[in-house]
Amino acid sequence: MLRVMLIAHTPEPEKVVAAAAKLCYSSAGVEDLLAGLTPEKSREFVEKLAKLGHESPTEHVSFTFAIEGVSRSLLAQITRHRIASYSVQSQRYVRLDEFEYVTPPAIGEDEQAFAAFRQAMDQQGEEYRRIAALLKDGHIRRLMQQGLSEKEAARKAEKLAIEDARFVLPNACDTKMIVTMNARSLHNFFRHRCCSRAQWEIRALAEEMLRRVYPIAPALFAMAGPACVKGPCPEGAMSCGEAAAMREKYATLKKEALAR
Repeated sequence: MLRVMLIAHTPEPEKVVAAAAKLCYSSAGVEDLLAGLTPEKSREFVEKLAKLGHESPTEHVSFTFAIEGVSRSLLAQITRHRIASYSVQSQRYVRLDEFEYVTPPAIGEDEQAFAAFRQAMDQQGEEYRRIAALLKDGHIRRLMQQGLSEKEAARKAEKLAIEDARFVLPNACDTKMIVTMNARSLHNFFRHRCCSRAQWEIRALAEEMLRRVYPIAPALFAMAGPACVKGPCPEGAMSCGEAAAMREKYATLKKEALAR
């Protein structure tokens, strides 16, 4: 099950963004700029920046998320967003004898497909354990022949075994990660992954991340969401044709996030 926590962020993000933008055009010192930036003035200035499309100052604030209950398939997608930092649970060092997995909704809603899917996951888990055991036994014999004690050989053999056994694990296998993005990268992430054409799992993640950051900096993320929230849909012939509904959906999401 998807779980998202905002575990850290730049303090007073809207004030930081406003100060960074004002500094570009002001002869005043940083202390004077900061002293004049009340929360209200910071918010007003950030809203003005958003309307102007001035994005570079938003790179000075960052947000760090703890994410659990997502698939390795999602991992392959989210890491395409390159201006970010990722720390991901390692399948080389963490043994996954009884791994959790993500079930696509369409599979979960089809009784026969769901039964076949669960059977496939059980079989993959069984093969993972069997391959790991076979490899471990072989590594122990080889390492003991090289002069290691049985205890030391078993310790090293365990890592070597799961390092290769993991190749049989499915894309559905769940994982955990810590992700840090600056606000500009987050806007880009939301623009692509909140879109109705995004894959369902990463779209659900993007929406949860937006719910976490919006109450922290409402002005900074006022226009966050799919591209159609801010302007015309860029998908052309591939557009869902529901821009108005999407704008309403994300306006509601933000209101609910503030009320939480």
